Amino acid sequence: MKIAATPVLLFLFCMQSCGPGAGEDAALLFVPDGLEVTLWASSPLFQNPTNMDVDARGRLWVTEAVNYRDFRNADGHLVRESGDRVVILEDSNGDGQADSSRVFVQDEDLRSPLGIAVVGNQVIVSCSPNVIVYTDADGDDVPDSKEIFLTGFGGKDHDHGLHAGQLGPDGKWYFITGNAGPHHVRDKDGWTLRSGSVYNEYTPYSTENLPAQVSDDGNVYTGGLIIRLNPDGTGMEVMSHNFRNAYEVFVDSFGNMWQSDNDDQTASCRTTWLMEGSNAGFFSEQGDRTWQADRRPGQTIAEAHWHQHDPGVLPAGDIYGAGSPTGMLRIEGDELGEAHRGLLLAADAGRNIIFGYHPRPDGSGYSLADRQNFIASVDVDNAGYIWHQVEADTSKWFRPSDVTLGTDGSLFVADWYDPIVGGHQMRDKVGQGKIYRITKKGRDYTNPKIDYATVSGQVEALRNPAVHVRAQAAKLLREQGASAIPALESLLEDPNPFYQARAIWVLAGMGRAGIQKIQPFLSHQNAELALTTVRALAAFAPQSLPSLAESLLPDASPMVLRELAILLRHLDDKETKSIYARLIEAYDGEDPWYRNALGIGLRGREKEVFAREWADVDPLEWSSAQASLVWEMHPEAAIPALAVRVGSKTLGIEERMQALETLAFIPDRKSVAVFLDLADGEGALTERAAWWLQFRKYNEWQAFLEDWEPPLDKLPAGQPGLLASLAIFNDSLASDNQRQQAKSDLAENSDGRLHLALLAAKGNIPDSLKAQLVLEWSDERRPAVRSLLARFFGNTGEMQEGVVNGLEGDAAAGKVLAAQNCLACHRIGESGNEIGPHLVGIRQKMDGPTLVNAIVQPDAAIGFGYESWLVRLKNGAMLYGLLQSNGPVVTVLTSQGQRFVVPASEVAEKRQVPVSLMPRPAEMDLSPQDIADIRSYLMQGDS
Repeated sequence: MKIAATPVLLFLFCMQSCGPGAGEDAALLFVPDGLEVTLWASSPLFQNPTNMDVDARGRLWVTEAVNYRDFRNADGHLVRESGDRVVILEDSNGDGQADSSRVFVQDEDLRSPLGIAVVGNQVIVSCSPNVIVYTDADGDDVPDSKEIFLTGFGGKDHDHGLHAGQLGPDGKWYFITGNAGPHHVRDKDGWTLRSGSVYNEYTPYSTENLPAQVSDDGNVYTGGLIIRLNPDGTGMEVMSHNFRNAYEVFVDSFGNMWQSDNDDQTASCRTTWLMEGSNAGFFSEQGDRTWQADRRPGQTIAEAHWHQHDPGVLPAGDIYGAGSPTGMLRIEGDELGEAHRGLLLAADAGRNIIFGYHPRPDGSGYSLADRQNFIASVDVDNAGYIWHQVEADTSKWFRPSDVTLGTDGSLFVADWYDPIVGGHQMRDKVGQGKIYRITKKGRDYTNPKIDYATVSGQVEALRNPAVHVRAQAAKLLREQGASAIPALESLLEDPNPFYQARAIWVLAGMGRAGIQKIQPFLSHQNAELALTTVRALAAFAPQSLPSLAESLLPDASPMVLRELAILLRHLDDKETKSIYARLIEAYDGEDPWYRNALGIGLRGREKEVFAREWADVDPLEWSSAQASLVWEMHPEAAIPALAVRVGSKTLGIEERMQALETLAFIPDRKSVAVFLDLADGEGALTERAAWWLQFRKYNEWQAFLEDWEPPLDKLPAGQPGLLASLAIFNDSLASDNQRQQAKSDLAENSDGRLHLALLAAKGNIPDSLKAQLVLEWSDERRPAVRSLLARFFGNTGEMQEGVVNGLEGDAAAGKVLAAQNCLACHRIGESGNEIGPHLVGIRQKMDGPTLVNAIVQPDAAIGFGYESWLVRLKNGAMLYGLLQSNGPVVTVLTSQGQRFVVPASEVAEKRQVPVSLMPRPAEMDLSPQDIADIRSYLMQGDS
């Protein structure tokens, strides 16, 4: 079916709802000088776009998420009973606007798909739990076959599930998934990946997510991750893990992986260059604790959020603040102008913006220090935007979900177009969506004719901006073999290093003759091309790695040394120990990427390396580089030396603290003994040692500290009488009078009320008894608990949003009200608590009506990581709050801000409840006018 849309209709639609204001002169989007933006397509050609790709004909393929989380959006939004769709959009007459829309597939297995790749006649769609391959054998834009390529990803119908796949320059698939596990994925060889974490969110499709799951390679992978595997589905391996929800990975022509990762609404979103084998640091190493549970004294939120002071963790990259990161892309050609060659784009739907970076080599890694606002719906980043319409601003409905390049080099931006982002909800009921096209002013853009039938055509296609158009060309060229080498040589001399890199990858896969052509690039003055050559040879001629490393060591750049440290990790120690010794010697003690790369490369060999490198060196004579590497690897063999450094009177306090911290990451009784010896002393070391003992008592050192009693975090007091009342209440053989008395005893006690809430959550209280309980806790003082009880036993008394939105707010009054009501759980500026999300920059994600919705209906869109739990202890005590760890111990941050660390052996039961810890306005005695005032205060930007 084709749906036509005339340019006039598109223009009228834009006049009504695009840009920072309505009107003929309003900009569609703000873009750099020299570029221009047009509205290329909009609904009803498609709805709710989540991801895009471009085929060899220059057509745009779009995944839609119309049936998005219906269990939270069941109030009249567009629904497709036959499943979500993949749509093909085309500008058939070349006038710069799409004029046709064709449904390629609509499938019941597609519920909120988040990724698409079009390679030749195959369309690869990412939609948890599956990667689905549709094959159009006869080219009629109708799939002739469907294959479940991979399955077992968690996060069905969830933002934190499986995202887009990309064919990298090595010819392998890269798929990225968020932390809505568990992920149990088996490749075509039978190798099984298992990844989990402490995160659980209620959905109708969810399976309990558990940490510390072991994959078939013996490793524990945590949270979100990137996998790489062969085109035939074999050879799966984890490239990086421990993300929160990195929406997309982009693999550039040098083989670099780039992603942006979301935060727990704490202004800590980041854009990161990823190293192979890296731990990106969101959870604890085993995935059983959140960053809140691991936060150390003196750490900033951002440092704790990404575990930046833990050994074995990748540097975070650019932490840019609040947001909701989405699509990633690197511009590698000059079609938008030479100034934009190499520009890394990171879309952020929460900030209504697409950031731009020019990654610069920095030691062995990359600096992302020059972030710019490349495309936005407001004239400056929202952090400094002065609103013209304080209460409602449709410019903030720009929610860029993806960016991709056309075959002509023009840039396409998909816009979900909704007033809300985050919380897994949508407010737009008709499924609006837009796609913008950004071009260079004065340039004529014409889709080239891609000729895959000839070698010369394949080489030309290898230059194409569209990532999977060139991926198909690379595949065909490799299949040609040595006969295609002459045609590729000209590309090796191209002034664009990205084109040179593409030729290097292809030639590396052509056997000895191709490898001979690229060997000179190992010493190229451009370190990124030398790096690419090393990677390509490792991919296609891995047997050459040891000799290659030996030859490169004397003159290699830090980037190449770093890569060798990672690539050699799969080889036998006998082949590599002398190489690693020289790589260790090259560490300057400052480069965090190089240190982490050595830690990745030497993982599992720490004991042997320490014995070779440092066992005979006086620990008081260690250089800063040596001490830093011992911290990174923290082998058990280093405990005696570290104890000497801790106890030294000649080393400075920072060096002694570093040694103490290193010991804190070694789960061994001898390490614990050092801390116990310090516990009775005085000074900064004793204070820090006491903190680590208190912290480790309930995780990695639990077995060593069974007899040590911590001074804090006692368990809440048990109430045996409550357990007796609970038993009677649950006893179907008890008399009515006995059950009534037990009910009253429970209802009159603060913990007893939570016992009743837990029973109600499980459906174990009949409606007749629920009705009797409504008025039995009028003295309950905890607003969050009152809200919980009202949800299960009473009338929730919803405030009408329309009433609030119709009121003019007073920001000054709102500031007072926010201090009285919001700061108990939220931070605003430097004030408040950290139970709920930070409200700094809340206007960067929401307009006024959307904020009102979040206040008056807090259960409708609970942020991931802020789900409420009821935890019953064996002694009868009850906890209600956020679950921050779920392993050997259970950590609960209660609605009153108390943190309890409970051994799992003391937990009788725990259950997630679909209720926000944030009370409804009625539980806080707030009127509609009060909410309007708070809205005005938070929207004005002082927060």
